[in-house]
Amino acid sequence: MRMVDLIEQKRDGLELTTEEIKFIINGYTDGSIPDYQMSALTMAIVFQGMTEKERADLTMAMVESGDQIDLSQIEGIKVDKHSTGGVGDTTTLVLGPLVAALGVPVAKMSGRGLGHTGGTIDKLEAVNGFHVEIDNAEFIDLVNKNKIAVIGQSGNLTPADKKLYALRDVTATVESIPLIASSIMSKKIAAGADAIVLDVKTGAGAFMKTLDDSKDLAKAMVRIGNNVGRRTMAVISDMSQPLGYAIGNALEVKEAIDTLKGEGPEDLTELCLTLGSHMVYLAEKAGSLAEARTLLENVIKDGSALEKLKVFLSSQGGDASIVDDPAKMPQAKFTFELEAKEDGYVSEIVADEVGTAAMLLGAGRATKESIIDLAVGLVLRKKIGDQVNKGESLVTIYSNFEDVSEVKQKLYENIKISVAKVDAPVLIHGEITE
Repeated sequence: MRMVDLIEQKRDGLELTTEEIKFIINGYTDGSIPDYQMSALTMAIVFQGMTEKERADLTMAMVESGDQIDLSQIEGIKVDKHSTGGVGDTTTLVLGPLVAALGVPVAKMSGRGLGHTGGTIDKLEAVNGFHVEIDNAEFIDLVNKNKIAVIGQSGNLTPADKKLYALRDVTATVESIPLIASSIMSKKIAAGADAIVLDVKTGAGAFMKTLDDSKDLAKAMVRIGNNVGRRTMAVISDMSQPLGYAIGNALEVKEAIDTLKGEGPEDLTELCLTLGSHMVYLAEKAGSLAEARTLLENVIKDGSALEKLKVFLSSQGGDASIVDDPAKMPQAKFTFELEAKEDGYVSEIVADEVGTAAMLLGAGRATKESIIDLAVGLVLRKKIGDQVNKGESLVTIYSNFEDVSEVKQKLYENIKISVAKVDAPVLIHGEITE
């Protein structure tokens, strides 16, 4: 088998076999296939696409290129949730304890944030003492005991994907649905879940800016998951504005606590109940989505979801008293209000640019080496569709330095006010199950 023949095959729109795809991924991982040949192949895939079978084969070849986590010792159906990223996306912090309170095992592998997209581990580290450096045996033991644990990403999970992603980033081949879908799904499948709920974002703060592209990606990932034996479904949710109100690590943990108390933002609460219902249903803890939702609402009302958060935090070394007293988390030295310059209605909040404003404060990483300031960030006081009067606060800025002029300028440029009333955006744009 020669790589040049396989590049030619894909260039001409022909299907690659399972064996050919394994040969490519194994050869690229071990270095026998050079970057320039892999670049040619990925560009051919951008133009010619891949069949459903090719996508599933590519995903599994990447899964098999490294370690796979064996969760078979965990009792029950393990359901994982993956979000394609966004701004103020606090769903994992809410969903973990929420579904675990119903006995659904949440064995979560999470990463750190880069750019304006926050990482779950960074957020959890706003809780003093909390750590994810636990071995597999302790991880499995905690999930069996508490139904929830979070571990950092393994060093050798899907090495083919890591290498291929870095190459795509510098060869203008990132925007390919088959390559994006197989990249995401290879990591989820290697992490060992039985079923996967995908939260595919759409809008300005999302990786996929248009609804059509988001639907295409969701369908591709759901089909890959189902084709390789994982029950998979996707919710397409809005990211044209940040989710919830808080953007920043300690601020988002506080918002997650509020949501588990039943006092959180409407959009964050609704998305968590929607995603959580699918998780509970796939875990066979409810006979229908409606029953699952009622069960989730009940564990918020009776306080058991909040109690589960405390157990989760303390089991991994965290100070669980922050649940009752969030002021124990890192606090910013200064707060500033971004005042509206006119009367009207909020017509646009450009999510990714608002995320960048939070990053300028130190809430996110500009590079992998950046050190995050856990205390700082933004809290929106208005969302799209809300009426605002001149002088009223649009955003509270939490900062550890006094000059926030650059941050304010960035926010003014990306929060628009119009004279005419504007409707709030639709939160859930659809659900895909096959």
